[in-house]
Amino acid sequence: MFFDDFDGDEQGEDRLVKSTRGEYDAEENALRPKTLDGYVGQSKVKENLTVYMNAAKKRGEALEHVLLYGAPGLGKTTLAHIIANEMGGQLRLTSAPAIERSGDLAAILTNLEEGDVLFIDEIHRLNHSVEEILYSAMEDYALDIIVGKGPSARNIRFSLKKFTLIGATTRAGMIANPLRDRFGIVCRLEMYTPAELEEIVTRSAKTLNIAIDADAAREISTRSRGTPRIANRLLKRVRDFSTVNGNPSVTKADAQYALARMEIDELGLDETDRNLLRAMIEKFDGKPVGLDTLAATVNEDAGTIEDVYEPYLLQLGFIARTPRGRIILRGGYEHLGYKISEAQKKQISMFDKDEN
Repeated sequence: MFFDDFDGDEQGEDRLVKSTRGEYDAEENALRPKTLDGYVGQSKVKENLTVYMNAAKKRGEALEHVLLYGAPGLGKTTLAHIIANEMGGQLRLTSAPAIERSGDLAAILTNLEEGDVLFIDEIHRLNHSVEEILYSAMEDYALDIIVGKGPSARNIRFSLKKFTLIGATTRAGMIANPLRDRFGIVCRLEMYTPAELEEIVTRSAKTLNIAIDADAAREISTRSRGTPRIANRLLKRVRDFSTVNGNPSVTKADAQYALARMEIDELGLDETDRNLLRAMIEKFDGKPVGLDTLAATVNEDAGTIEDVYEPYLLQLGFIARTPRGRIILRGGYEHLGYKISEAQKKQISMFDKDEN
């Protein structure tokens, strides 16, 4: 039931620059910082969590339940490890899709010790009946079980040891209000800056015994889509190219060569991202296109486009979602080297007018 590196989203799993986790990687666990002091970025979240944890420890209480939300790969699981370590409890990890029945959750909860931390990944995907079990567990530290059926049914309440639930999600809006309201601490994780990612790459290289130049670390960080998990993945792949080429230290030239071989451009876009933009320009002439139509055109699942490809393109300002469909913006044309026609300029200006 528990496992250390669950990937709640298997979409786009063949992409090197995806930000979901693949199979268990011992190196990834080695790269996780153990304390908030070693955790790079998310300064506001760190400052607040420090206050909440210190206050809970002074009162001799378990930390209130925590909801972490943000894009994949920003460090939600790492923060759960840190919270458990700082609070002195054991961390138990599972995922919402793995908890199929209320009995599964009951078994997990009754095995928790005082001060333990239960981490549920992709918590927005919890089964409704399972979710209802959590309400009393989170609020009253009690487990209500219905025994029997019909008139003879009766409720049995089990007391639970005080624990901290950490829920992680990429879609906070999909969490039911009753569940969301029971989290005393809600933290939103932001995308990382290139400077923060450069610090992470340098730290990870030291942990993995990789000699790397500052320029090479900067090159990797600028192509990591604002995501530490991608930065670490690219670092390891660049290391592979450097090792095969017989270079003792990763240089900027090594990084540029490796990233070019992996078809990752200077903004972190891969061939899949570029194909999506090309389809919007060449097949739809820059006009608004529906998600399902676009998915059929590029032979991708609509959910994969929405969850994996679009967020970063939206962040870059290359595309926009409008009431009429997805539209490509000026930055998307310019990045791919396309000249914008008068008709396409009109489409962009119409969108700008809608926004204003």
